[in-house]
Amino acid sequence: MSKRVLIIDDETNIRRMMRLTLESDGYEVEDADDGAKGLSMFGNGERFDAVLLDQKMPGMDGISTLRQIRERAPSARVIMITAFGTIELAVDAMKLGATDFVRKPTTPDALRGALAAALSKTPVAPATRRAPTPSAAPLELPPVEVWTVNGFFIRARPAPEGAAANEHLFEIRHAARGPQGEVVVVVDLKEVTRLAKVIERELPVGGAFWRQRAERAVVNHFFREAAPPAGNRLVLNHISDDAIVLARSWTKD
Repeated sequence: MSKRVLIIDDETNIRRMMRLTLESDGYEVEDADDGAKGLSMFGNGERFDAVLLDQKMPGMDGISTLRQIRERAPSARVIMITAFGTIELAVDAMKLGATDFVRKPTTPDALRGALAAALSKTPVAPATRRAPTPSAAPLELPPVEVWTVNGFFIRARPAPEGAAANEHLFEIRHAARGPQGEVVVVVDLKEVTRLAKVIERELPVGGAFWRQRAERAVVNHFFREAAPPAGNRLVLNHISDDAIVLARSWTKD
């Protein structure tokens, strides 16, 4: 039986592109041009296997629509699509149960990958779903075992024996194309020293704070680029003012 997908997006051309892409792949597709209409079509969610949901829409925005979808069907697979995305928005969406987060304008390949990633996940029954753990600070990422961005699964892995303390390893897999290898995020030691001077204490380069900054860097990269970095390597050489605020209150290391 064909999978049924609901598209909720206020842009006619985007809806048409997504519909044509998915119908050519054998999906059954329905669409709505705003959140209210989308919720009406969604009903209790039994008719649809996945929802493609735009974030920025007039009236009810994507986060508000997502919240109501989750109230009606806690195990619904919802892919957020936005041209205005940030890691903070991705965190908010994932806390509400979004399955994937895709940057707009998306390509047919990225759309297929994101949908394949969503459909590969077994819906969690409401009685067994764990409530998200609140973040200790605005820029602290919630505990997510596997991030899904633009159809890529991103999972932190233990550093191999002999790796430098400032190297953080992530396993990458694409829903449609399979394993993509590993990405190493290298923390610039000059930034470690600079941060220590600013906050007047040292946070271990192999500890939780820098692991989370590395995770943030790799998730951001795959959100922006929808592809592995050159040489499967990223260098973390800038800590924002907001991250410095977080570091001042950091207690996990």
